[in-house]
Amino acid sequence: MSNDPYIHRTLPGSAGTPMLFVFHGTGGDEQQLLSLGRELLPTATIVSPRGDVSELGAARFFRRTGEGVYDMDDLARATAKMAGFILEQVDAAKPSAVLGLGYSNGANILASVVFTQPKLFNGVVLMHPLIPFEPKVSGDLMECRILITAGRRDPICPPNLTNRLDAYLRAAGADATVEWHEGGHEVRPNEIEAAKRFLSLEPVKGA
Repeated sequence: MSNDPYIHRTLPGSAGTPMLFVFHGTGGDEQQLLSLGRELLPTATIVSPRGDVSELGAARFFRRTGEGVYDMDDLARATAKMAGFILEQVDAAKPSAVLGLGYSNGANILASVVFTQPKLFNGVVLMHPLIPFEPKVSGDLMECRILITAGRRDPICPPNLTNRLDAYLRAAGADATVEWHEGGHEVRPNEIEAAKRFLSLEPVKGA
């Protein structure tokens, strides 16, 4: 596993506020969700890493061999590397809470980190995640709130897999909810509003 840091951007926040990690979708970069993060949590510190894998020039956080077919060894590598990156950022900043938001491929790496480090985040927003495997949670998610947003006609993230992920998370003890819209893989305004409500209600870490 590489110990090199991710290329990333940080928008500093006010003292004593949360740290929000944002993870872009395939083909995005560290700029893609910065403004959304600032809109959702105006006083928080926003950290946005760039995926370290290139798929035909498109940045991703881990490799795949086809649509919805993941290279599980590379996912394990990427998950461990990302968890280390997040822990370094948190240890340095000592935020009041640790939050995450990811879209598509970014939601997938965020979910994978949550599975392996259940106590790392206070709350996460998974926008259009696709988890085609049965997660193995290292412990439980009793202290984690999770919002999933999804499209009922999403050709990339089928609703049945979204519902299955929701069930897995609940079984692991997470306070999980799903916000739907009637479209596909695009992010719609109701998702943004749901994420804003969800993140603004996030309790202080350790409370």
